[in-house]
Amino acid sequence: MSLIVQKYGGTSVGTVERIHRVADNVERACKDGHQVVVVLSAMSGETDRLLRLAHEMAPLPDERELDMLLSTGERVTIALLAMALRSRHLDARSFTGRQVGILTDSAHTKARITKVTAERIRESLTRGVIPVVAGFQGINQQSDVTTLGRGGSDLTAVALAASLKADRCVIFTDVDGVYTTDPNIVPSARRIDKISYEEMLEMASLGAKVLQSRSVEFAAKFNVPLEVNSSFKEGKGTLVTREDRDMEAVAVSGVTGDRNQAKVTIVGVPDKPGIAAGLFGPVAKANILVDVIIQNMSQAALTDISFTIPRVDVNKAVPLIQDVARTIGAKSVSVTEAIAKVSLVGVGMRSHSGVAAKMFEVLSQEGVNIIMISTSEIKISCVIDEKYLELAMRSLHSAFGLDQPRNDDRAAK
Repeated sequence: MSLIVQKYGGTSVGTVERIHRVADNVERACKDGHQVVVVLSAMSGETDRLLRLAHEMAPLPDERELDMLLSTGERVTIALLAMALRSRHLDARSFTGRQVGILTDSAHTKARITKVTAERIRESLTRGVIPVVAGFQGINQQSDVTTLGRGGSDLTAVALAASLKADRCVIFTDVDGVYTTDPNIVPSARRIDKISYEEMLEMASLGAKVLQSRSVEFAAKFNVPLEVNSSFKEGKGTLVTREDRDMEAVAVSGVTGDRNQAKVTIVGVPDKPGIAAGLFGPVAKANILVDVIIQNMSQAALTDISFTIPRVDVNKAVPLIQDVARTIGAKSVSVTEAIAKVSLVGVGMRSHSGVAAKMFEVLSQEGVNIIMISTSEIKISCVIDEKYLELAMRSLHSAFGLDQPRNDDRAAK
């Protein structure tokens, strides 16, 4: 008997009929002799609906109260699924993050998990009960409800799988795996049979919406076998696992695009030691992620600093950055939101030269101007005008041969 954690996303539980389909999947797994823990998201669109309500109450809702509000979406789906399972004569119980013992820090709306006790889950499994767990939420030391950020139900599932030492964690979603790029933009995108934790982490953090980046980080840290599969059709999905030699045979594994970007430029920053720390320290304390950073050459002891942040954080970040700019004696702050980030990802970049040069050449041939560049061992990102994002993704996907089957894909067939 194996222990499987199954997570179902919002589209998978978007209607009563789809919740019944999830119940069928769980019943099938139980009949196959598996123990199953189920983690659910809120119904598709429910979190956005709650966010709209919050912003009708206040332009910048209090984040503690926002977490209390947003956590209600998952409570609906777990109760409904538990009812559906019990109607099939399967003993099931619903549990909130608090009841499961998912302990977090106090960074409301973006909380990080500090500990998972899962005692009630273990007790339920021992008694033959199917636990149905609310994803996306936990509790801090003050007993306040916290949420784990967009896609946080993935993190809940992986954290539970690690704590329970599950044999497998399966993320059921509306696609049948991880693709070389977004198939809605590039129809020739291919499903990848196997991808490394590192590649998946980069793709998730760079805009691929299949998995939350923090869930992949957690899976890699605790070596949780992670599978991405479809809720709506049978077949093989994508295995996210440790890197092997075959993965390095291909320089680029995927192309990602991210529209959730904004560029902030601080003009006339005094060029002296300690200024950067004074600027980015308060931004970090506000839990605002800074990505690409560029500092221009100093002129007359003044420099300009540009960096990117998530577009959703602009309203929160700009007043803070303006205050910091005044404190350090900068001249002005400007924000550009009509930008996007296109990225290449692949562990094979470590052993293949010329990837960056080819990427820049392809973008140049398409008339796409590069605003900012960021690199790591296994990824290259370019910030560009948002209007060129889809063109850039299609061109790069074709130029790097990603529409052609990989050797390991052929071998798997």
